[in-house]
Parts: sequence; structure tokens; C-alpha cells
Amino acid sequence: MTRPTVAVVGASADRRKFGNKAVRAFRNAGYDVYPINLKAGEIEGLTVYRSLDELPLERLDSVSIYLPPAVVLDVLDQVARKQPGEVWLNPGTATKEVVARAETLGLNAIQACSILGVGDHPERL
Repeated sequence: MTRPTVAVVGASADRRKFGNKAVRAFRNAGYDVYPINLKAGEIEGLTVYRSLDELPLERLDSVSIYLPPAVVLDVLDQVARKQPGEVWLNPGTATKEVVARAETLGLNAIQACSILGVGDHPERL
């Protein structure tokens, strides 16, 4: 059985930030995690990709976003190209424009904390 895949867009090397906690939460939940950050490098021992378009996968099961709304608008087309089953718009990432654009692209946008969504809690990470 293959493991579910998730890209954490806005992943962070700083363990105090939600973009890092999400990487750990999804990994703890059994996902193959692909951190996305313009700085590239490595986060939690995982290779970091500069964009979703750089991923070696054509499709993702899930995308979890930790970016400011203006930046989210810029990456939604990349998200759509990966045809994810769900897109987590974490607190602070969604505006009416972001949600409308996600709907236009046919994305299943969930406005909630993805860490809670996979059964973990940010305070425990």
C-alpha cells in the first residue's frame, strides 16, 4: 500500500513555526512529506523543493499551505497542476479572493488547521 503524499507549502526549518510543525505532524501520521520553501535546502531531514512544480510527483493527495494570502494567490495555479484531493488553507492564509480562486480552479479547499486535521495538535509538536 502506498503512503499518502502531502506538500507543505511554506515549510520552515524553525521548529516553533507552524510550517515546521505541519511537516512533523504529517510525517507522524504516515504521509510522504514534501516541504516547499523558496530557500530550498533541508527541513527535518527532508529535501526541500523551491516550488510545487519542482516535485518529482505528478499528483499529490494533499497540499497544506502556510503563506500570506497574497502569496497563496500566486501559488494556487501550481497547486491545481498537482491535482490534490484536498488543499488545507491554514489559519491566516485564506481571504475571499483566495477561496474564490481555489473554487474557480476546482480545488477542494479546507479552511482549517491541517495539523488538527491529521489528528495532532501544534502544542504537542
